[in-house]
Amino acid sequence: MTEHPLRNRDFRLLFTGRTISTLGDAAVPAALAIAITRATGSATAMALVLGCAMLPRLALLPLGGVVGDRFDPRRVALTTDLLRAATQLLVAVELAGGTPSLAHIAAASAVAGTASAFAMPTAAPLVAATVEGGLRLRANALLASAGSAARLGGPALAGLLVYTAGPGWAFVLDGASFALSAALLTRLTVRHQPGERRSLRRDVAEGWSEVRARDWYWTSLIAHGVWNGASAVLLTLGPLIATTRLGGDGVWIALTQAGAVGLLAGSLIAGRVRPRRPVLVANLALALYGLPLAALAAAAPAAVTVAAYAVAMAGLGFLNPVWATVVQQDFPPGVLARVTSYDWLLSLAAAPLGYVLAPLAADAWGDAAPLLATAALVTLVCAGTAAVPGVRRAGTASPADASDAPAGDAAAAERPPARAGSS
Repeated sequence: MTEHPLRNRDFRLLFTGRTISTLGDAAVPAALAIAITRATGSATAMALVLGCAMLPRLALLPLGGVVGDRFDPRRVALTTDLLRAATQLLVAVELAGGTPSLAHIAAASAVAGTASAFAMPTAAPLVAATVEGGLRLRANALLASAGSAARLGGPALAGLLVYTAGPGWAFVLDGASFALSAALLTRLTVRHQPGERRSLRRDVAEGWSEVRARDWYWTSLIAHGVWNGASAVLLTLGPLIATTRLGGDGVWIALTQAGAVGLLAGSLIAGRVRPRRPVLVANLALALYGLPLAALAAAAPAAVTVAAYAVAMAGLGFLNPVWATVVQQDFPPGVLARVTSYDWLLSLAAAPLGYVLAPLAADAWGDAAPLLATAALVTLVCAGTAAVPGVRRAGTASPADASDAPAGDAAAAERPPARAGSS
């Protein structure tokens, strides 16, 4: 066994490609917002473009999970990277024309959202296929840390491109990053054993039965969905509170940057700390999200609120690689894409609910009520998973033990019933 996952050629290729494409993707949201605002001056237009990406992603995630398990995940990821490269370059061309068509940008977003529905479930199978069990936590922590660092630098890179060359160049960068990721994937060598060919309905049902069979997984998914809904509430109500009560726009900028730093710190900690009950500790770390929600509700001093958000995001940063590692350890390789697609589906679907309900509740009862209610809910639900026996047991076997089990042996891979945070 190698001592470090980056000494593994295949993981090094996967890590490099994922890091580059994440950096490109991180530059796009700010550039897209500026481009749409300049072209239309309408928040509705921005919502339309975002919705065109989100809806097909949600609708097709279960199918993406089936495809990721039924076919070679490397080829699926490569194809979706090329498709997303093409859509981003098309948007760049559209913006270069000076009078971009909203319909064309929305259509490109829909295609990119469709591609991501098939790309996202391939992450777990690719890591599991390139890294041995004993090194997976470090490998997942490296991916999470690099992703967090890329997201930290992405907005600054977007600003540099927007104000020096124009927003279209952020899309050129993103398209090029996906193309480079695809090129690296062509050199990746992973073994894929196609399973028995069955109906689509049966494949979807089998993935769902694997989720239901592990109480630690489905109860944690509920907690992670609540976390994502709570995050949407904070991101909806937080900017106005920071601007009007805590000291201005700079406070919100400081809060978001502190969150990015916290996310990176949590990912780094996950690569070094080996808790005895990893899923339990990770879910308890998610419960820390109640802190910034309560701080905003109470209009606590800016420094306190910023620090609370950094701590909360460190909890998420810790959960993500720990969760991914336990999932890769406990589920048979042939169902990994499907079970992670359900994880993504619940996490992504919960956020729009928070975006819709937060302003309605704030209009009816004021900002403090929905923030406090959400703080209580996310704390109780995430911490409450400690009452589930499977959560307390999940991942207690060492990764090395798990890697000794035959790859397709579900009984050996599962520690009594046995998520991670795509939160």
